[in-house]
Amino acid sequence: MAREAKKTSPIKHYFVLLLLTDGVLTDMEATKEIIVEASKLPMSIIIVGVGSADFHDMDVLDADDGRLRSRISVAERDIVQFVPFRDFAQSSPAHLAKAVLAEVPQQLVDYMRQHNEVPATACNTEMRM
Repeated sequence: MAREAKKTSPIKHYFVLLLLTDGVLTDMEATKEIIVEASKLPMSIIIVGVGSADFHDMDVLDADDGRLRSRISVAERDIVQFVPFRDFAQSSPAHLAKAVLAEVPQQLVDYMRQHNEVPATACNTEMRM
């Protein structure tokens, strides 16, 4: 996916990577470095934690309190959204979907602004009911 994301200039595509996990990371620092590098690309990463594991590391990757930092660099923008599925086990699928996708619109806008891109206009589209 990262290879495809690098090819898009001017931006024609924006990618969303969905990861499902049931455990903790084995190499947190390497994961941070990959996400920091990916923050330069037209993409968002959504992580859904499944099960009862300790997902503290996923909250760190989500970096809602600031940009994610690795040993090498700082993320250009926030691209990670972490959602623990257990918080929505008794909710409707719509509530889960809303939480999962909550940050993607702003992440897309942030990417477009950083790269001085304007969304393409839709041609010959009609609203049908």
